[in-house]
Parts: sequence; structure tokens; C-alpha cells
Amino acid sequence: MGPVSIKANAVIASPGGTASVNLMKRALWVAMTVLATLVAAYTAAVLLIPGFGPPFIAVRRAAMPVALMAHLGGALVALAVGAWQMNARLRARAIGIHRWMGRTYVVGVLVGGLGALRMAVVSEQGWMTHVGFGLLAVLWLITTARAYVAIRSGNETLHRAWMIRSYSLTLAAVTLRIYLPLSLAAGIPFASAYPVISWLCWVPNIALAQWLVWRTPATISAVGAQQSHAA
Repeated sequence: MGPVSIKANAVIASPGGTASVNLMKRALWVAMTVLATLVAAYTAAVLLIPGFGPPFIAVRRAAMPVALMAHLGGALVALAVGAWQMNARLRARAIGIHRWMGRTYVVGVLVGGLGALRMAVVSEQGWMTHVGFGLLAVLWLITTARAYVAIRSGNETLHRAWMIRSYSLTLAAVTLRIYLPLSLAAGIPFASAYPVISWLCWVPNIALAQWLVWRTPATISAVGAQQSHAA
């Protein structure tokens, strides 16, 4: 038995702190879902109410209405639906709903991601934001596609790992709306803050997602099984 398998067994078998860990996970899921829903509602308002939102939205609406509607519409669907895809209880009790919500999420990311790619090239404050938001859109599409391919091939463990990565990038819409007002409250000019936030809103998210993936007992077990099979 290799060290990875020993670690997996230890994590799975250890009963200590299980209740508190589950409570903390539930609280974090609730907080994530509330924030995602609020941002989705705000995005719907920007999409549907003329004149609502930051001034540059009106400019984009006039210059590239299809890209704007695709990005906002797809993103708000992915935000609202994706949080529930992270709910293990829903997945266990209503697998049919989980699957249909998953399909809806994939379509939302596809539409929103393609719109985001078009919007990235005209984002505010120059090339740094163009690259930051453009790379976010590319990785958003790739991670979601990998999650879809994994579940179509029957690999649930790999599917969940890629979905965690995908939704961490979807949540860039939330973290951006946290960092931006904080930077303005701190007195940092928008022109200085926005290029940094175009990276800060998603790089820590995907790094945390990767850390969570590698801490998941199922992922550890899958890696251990692959190594044992290879040996």
C-alpha cells in the first residue's frame, strides 16, 4: 500500500471533527449561494433595466449588444445554477434535477464564456485587463468542457473535480464585486485597481479550487488506485 492510499484511508476513517467540518461546509455553501444569487440578481437587473449599472455598460450595449447579452445572461444562469450543483444533498436525493441543472450550467458557461471573450478585448484600462479577463474566459470554457466530458464518460470523481474548478471561475463575478468596492474604499484609483482585479478576481479562486480538489478523499483515493494499478 502506497503513501497516498494510506493517507486516503486515514482521512476517510478518522471520525474526529466530522460534525464540525460538515457544519462549516454547510455554512460556507450557504454564504457562497447567497452571494452568487445576489450577484446573479444584480446582473439580471443590469441586463434587463436600461440605464442600470456602471456607465460603460451603456456604451457596450450600444456597441456590442449580442456579446453583452450573451455574457451577462450566460453568467447569471451559471452563477445561480452552479451553486446548487455543489450541493451534495440535492445530488444524492434528486439526481435527475442535478443532471438537468448541470446541462443548464454548461449552456450558461458556453454562452457567457463566448460573450466574455468578445467583451475582454474592449475591457476597461488596457491590455492587462484584456489578457486577465480573456484568460479567465478561456479557462472557464475549458474547465467546464472537461467537467462535461468527464461525466459523459462516467468518471464522477473527475467530473466533480473539474466542476469545482469551473465554478470557482464562475465566482469571479462575485469576487470582482467584492474587491472593486474595497479598493475604491481604500482610496485606490479605479485605473490602478481594475487591471490588478482583472486577475485577482479569479487567480486565487482557481488556486483554492485546486487545493480543495487535492484535499478531497475521493480524489486521493482515485489517485492512489491509479498508482496501485500502474504498479
